[in-house]
Amino acid sequence: MPQPSKGPRLGGSPAHERLMLANLATSLFKHGQITTTETKARRLRPFAEQLITRAKKGDLASFRRVLRVIHELGVAYKLRDEIAPQFASRNGGYTRIIKAGVRKGDSAPMAVIQLVEELEVSTPSPAKTAKATARRTERADAVAALAGDTDEPARGKAAKATTAGAAAATAADFEDEGDEDLDDLDESDEDDDEDLDDLDESDEDDDESDEDDDDDESAKA
Repeated sequence: MPQPSKGPRLGGSPAHERLMLANLATSLFKHGQITTTETKARRLRPFAEQLITRAKKGDLASFRRVLRVIHELGVAYKLRDEIAPQFASRNGGYTRIIKAGVRKGDSAPMAVIQLVEELEVSTPSPAKTAKATARRTERADAVAALAGDTDEPARGKAAKATTAGAAAATAADFEDEGDEDLDDLDESDEDDDEDLDDLDESDEDDDESDEDDDDDESAKA
């Protein structure tokens, strides 16, 4: 004995429910979207997506299975030749349900069920690409400036290195000049010693001359 599906049945019997879903799927494939109650839309969604999956296979057996449900040949060929190739790169999720408020009279919740259109990937123009690249570069520079990774710290480091090198060179020059001053002082000390030696020799000569004078005076006396 066939088991009914979960939830309230659409119509009075399983056959009536199957015919209602087939008619709803036919209208959906013919117009691209339909407005119905939210309950019917939820029951139609997996039913219609199974038909699209069968039509995507493209073989004769699958197309005959579709013809058992879709009795209008024009809609069946449209499903096989137009709708199925549109979802060749999509594995399910061919439809969407959008709530549309309540129906006037019995306040039944309404919904719009429609086929999902594949998004066409458009190639951006070179001008837009250049602008986007410039914006990304500006953002990267701003982030690097906040993080302290710009060229200015590198320049500061280079300046510090140059200053350190100049200071080292200046210290070396001072050391060379100090060595030269020490050499000059040593030379001046040697000159002073020579002058002292000359003075000593002159004193000795004066003493010898005084002694000679004394000898001469004693001889005369």
